[in-house]
Amino acid sequence: MSEQLIKKNSEFIKILPAWAQELAIKYCSKTANLYILNGNIRDFLPNKMYEGKFEFVRIQEFISDVLFGNEGINIYFDRSSGVNFLSQDMQKDYLKTLKTTYPDICSEEFLSSDPTKAFRYLEKYFLMNLSKNTRIVLIIDYAETIVANSDIARMSDEDRYSLVTLNRWSQDPIFTKGDISVILLTENLSDISPRLVRSPSTIKINIPIPDEKVRTSFLTFKDRQNSLILEDRLNIERVSKITSGLNLINLNQLAAESFEEDKPISLEYLKYRKKEIIENEALGLLEFIETEHDLSMVSGHEFVKKRFKNAAKAIKQGRLDVLPMGYLISGPVGTGKSFMVTAFAGDIGIPIVKLKNFRSKWQGASEANFEKVLNILKAMAPVGVLIDEADAFLGSRNQDGVDSGTSNRIFAQLASFMGNTDYRGKIIWFLITSRPDLLPIDLKRQGRAEEHLALFYPDTNEEREDLFETLIKKLKIKVQQNVGISDLLKKYKLESSGADIEAILIRAKFNATMNNHVIITKEDLEETIRDFAPPTYPYAIELQNLVAVIECTSKEMVPKKFQNLDRSKLVEQIREIKLLLGEISE
Repeated sequence: MSEQLIKKNSEFIKILPAWAQELAIKYCSKTANLYILNGNIRDFLPNKMYEGKFEFVRIQEFISDVLFGNEGINIYFDRSSGVNFLSQDMQKDYLKTLKTTYPDICSEEFLSSDPTKAFRYLEKYFLMNLSKNTRIVLIIDYAETIVANSDIARMSDEDRYSLVTLNRWSQDPIFTKGDISVILLTENLSDISPRLVRSPSTIKINIPIPDEKVRTSFLTFKDRQNSLILEDRLNIERVSKITSGLNLINLNQLAAESFEEDKPISLEYLKYRKKEIIENEALGLLEFIETEHDLSMVSGHEFVKKRFKNAAKAIKQGRLDVLPMGYLISGPVGTGKSFMVTAFAGDIGIPIVKLKNFRSKWQGASEANFEKVLNILKAMAPVGVLIDEADAFLGSRNQDGVDSGTSNRIFAQLASFMGNTDYRGKIIWFLITSRPDLLPIDLKRQGRAEEHLALFYPDTNEEREDLFETLIKKLKIKVQQNVGISDLLKKYKLESSGADIEAILIRAKFNATMNNHVIITKEDLEETIRDFAPPTYPYAIELQNLVAVIECTSKEMVPKKFQNLDRSKLVEQIREIKLLLGEISE
């Protein structure tokens, strides 16, 4: 694209997608030859968007037509199709030019899908065109199959040749002066050789999943085509909001399915298909957390509930700037940490997804998986991200192992992403662990998981009775009226966690079934409590309590029995228990 062309189409350039504007500006600066376009590269592109139209074109055609106005010479290459051109005339000129130098070589060789052959002939063609002052753009698709993320020692000769050639082209001043640009296309930057990605001579441009504005434009276009059928309670604006995280191909698929079946898109169907599509797009690395409950179903933990209710209020008022970047939620096992987060999700009305294991034994796959997940999270915003057993799941910045530094790089990538204030209130992190002391400071410091909340076991019989009543509602269990739970708690001096009380209710329901009645009686319940022997790990539980107390960022949520303890004494107690459990040595 020449500077004259940009000036001529300045109004059009302004309404191009942001990534396309960035590419145009970088190109006109004449400071680079090699560009890597990554992300959502296989989607509907708003060709002729200024006319309100969307045409399904390959990104190669979009770049050639919209960005470069089909001027100069536009060349395409991938391992399957080999060398191709925008037009037959361009291809004829290429073959004719090379034939003058290599008369004995057949034309098929010049169009080879073998990069070692294709790049050699293309470079010769580039140099032969320098005197013509003709702009040349080479677009290489599926770049990860040509310069894959791999150790040089493991690369084939062909891969080494491709890496060296592209790296050399990126820094060749002759290419800059001769207006020769090379554009690599890949979904994940981490699939490409880091030697190329990290080169200061390479321009990286991310193509995001469409935002709400683009989704609205596309749905409006489909509506004008009379190919979008919505039920009465839905409109285009609401559908655009609900479908965050979906690309235009996904939206087109939903519209096409509805149109073919002559069945309006319902709210329930939309939510179901969004969950299904995103979980598939994320390769099973994200799992939607669905809940029927809100914070009213949480017993006790009044301070934590108050914090979450205030956060929900801020979200509904659009005050995302006052929210913490994330939460660290600790406490001993069985206190309902995960349930608290899902209940919060029910209050705020935004989706919450669980991050699953994205590590792979194949080199580069873990980074690619994680990059894909982060791109989806950006597009889904606002969204909550739950990481359970965070201390074991996330590891640390300096992990030993045989993964060639993969875990360290992923950890650094996550820490950087979590600390990006652009996503404050848009991507809310929930790190759940019973051992916050094992979680690296990098992730739980201010600016990442800023607010540290802790849940503890019920401290009094009144709290246990309230928890008992709440769990009856949650589990939808029928219990005889006036069962006298307070008397049973006092009689058997039951000091249990929420998980223990839930287990008691399930066993009591089983006993009732065995006794041929649906409603749990006092006898069923007493028989269960009398027989119940919770697994005991006193030192482990005490350690989990103490490290949760140490992590709390508010004194008010700490149980009274811990509030007056000197912090240095707490630290010493933690050390003594760790010695006892064999976690540390003298």
